[in-house]
Amino acid sequence: MSISRLPLFLLVFILGISCFSCKQNGANYEFSKEIRVDNAAVVSAHPKASEIGLNILKQGGNAIDAAIGVQFALAVCYPVAGNIGGGGFMVFKDTHGNIECLDFRETAPAGASADMYLDSQGNAISEKSQKGHLAAGVPGSVKGMVDMFEKYSKLKDWKALLQPSIDIAQNGFYITERQAKYFNEEKDNFIQYNDHQPALVKEHIWKKNDLLIQKDLAKVLTAIRDHKADGFYSSWVADTIVRSMNANGGIITHQDLKDYKTIWRKPISTNYKGYSIHSMPPPSSGGIALTQLLEMVEPYSLEKMPFHSAKAIHLITEAERRVYADRATHLGDSDFYEVPVDSLLNPYYLKDRMLDFDIQHASQSDSIYAGQFSESEQTTHFSIIDTGGNAVSITTTINGAYGSKSFVRGAGFLLNNEMDDFSIKPGEPNLYGLIGAEANKIEPGKRMLSSMTPTIVEKEGQTKMILGTPGGSTIITSVFQTIINKIDFDLSLRDAVHLPRFHHQWKPDEIRLEPDSFSNLLQDTLKAMGHKIKIKGKIGRVEAIWINEDGTIEAVADHRGDDTAVGY
Repeated sequence: MSISRLPLFLLVFILGISCFSCKQNGANYEFSKEIRVDNAAVVSAHPKASEIGLNILKQGGNAIDAAIGVQFALAVCYPVAGNIGGGGFMVFKDTHGNIECLDFRETAPAGASADMYLDSQGNAISEKSQKGHLAAGVPGSVKGMVDMFEKYSKLKDWKALLQPSIDIAQNGFYITERQAKYFNEEKDNFIQYNDHQPALVKEHIWKKNDLLIQKDLAKVLTAIRDHKADGFYSSWVADTIVRSMNANGGIITHQDLKDYKTIWRKPISTNYKGYSIHSMPPPSSGGIALTQLLEMVEPYSLEKMPFHSAKAIHLITEAERRVYADRATHLGDSDFYEVPVDSLLNPYYLKDRMLDFDIQHASQSDSIYAGQFSESEQTTHFSIIDTGGNAVSITTTINGAYGSKSFVRGAGFLLNNEMDDFSIKPGEPNLYGLIGAEANKIEPGKRMLSSMTPTIVEKEGQTKMILGTPGGSTIITSVFQTIINKIDFDLSLRDAVHLPRFHHQWKPDEIRLEPDSFSNLLQDTLKAMGHKIKIKGKIGRVEAIWINEDGTIEAVADHRGDDTAVGY
């Protein structure tokens, strides 16, 4: 799509972010938002993590080696979501075209139960599932990185991949203005939900360019460097985790840590207008929901609709409404619940889901139900491609911003609050307003349902796009919109990532719009169609890579954060 065809308010928006095409100085970093290179690229949420990943590629490592370096770097320099105390998902395409997924999602401890967050009257106590040690599931990130390394590493030098992150934790790094703001905002939570003073708390306010040193975290990373998974799931680190749990009402035990395992899974794949889309299967809802969205809108010729027109937004919203209704009822950990994957992705079913779609009027979410069958915000993402064509899309999380707000005393890392991603009570909305049911109830050893949607897009067997995003319930719709922005609306990768986004998730029944991004006329038109409009904060932080026909690589880091794209 030519920039001249965009509405005036979008042109103003683009001009407002044009500075992101240049390098900006902040906390001694260069935030490169858009690059075009010939060989390899890394896009992540923090410039130091992107730099570490790129250095590993330049030293002969492959995309998996770089991903491991980035993951541990984010645990140090991006504590709002980067982690060793959380979990995530990877979609990987190797140089031979094979595609595989790794599930290193957290699990419920053995002592967990379906009613563990209910009071004596059966009412949900959301604070317990969202804050404090009891909110934490058994972490999977460290085991995920080790298993990726063992299977796919080219360098075969685990210690070299960990050392840069240890150095950053030990010697410190300069925080950005955005990080200073977040640390100050969370100070009261960090004090309330910890029995000691974490590294992110200090007497005076944080300011841009302050040095953050995390010596306890450096010790843990050193143990992981020297002993791989055993350095985290056993030895003194495991003792420290369990001691912290026992002192603060948590239930993760030595046995929980010892029993944790990752799972290699097959991707959820679909064809969309000549492209092959590959994403995560359950316990992520991302792959199924993304496939449903693409197949539900495909018959309606989005490419003929003006970008961000009321007609296009209405169609996309109605598809999202129906997909999230299905998510609430049918999706959970497929190792514990018979997720009706084939039925949910059946073309005839998806066609039927849109039979009551009215091109002029909004549906009401209370009248939209999940299909019936006879069978049964804070996260971070990084995308990498190496010189050999290996492609990695990884989304990793501790769930809410700074997870449970609780650090492991003496270990310096944050615990996740992923237990809130279970249905703590049928029909009870979680942190992101998502509704759940029996499929996602709490059970020992079970993996909680996720919205993470790491994705790889191919055309005629060649990698075209690697993308993903944080954003809780908005992850699926952000990935979906970025894909159709490229394929249907023919936007540049820059515009596909940077332009405003919107979101609908069935309940609450509202279209969420980014602030100062959609014209009053457009909003009034949608309201006249029966839609409810809610202006909220920024939606997602997409990290995307696109491979052009001539083989050159474009990488874009979302302007919504300190995200940085690098390459060579």
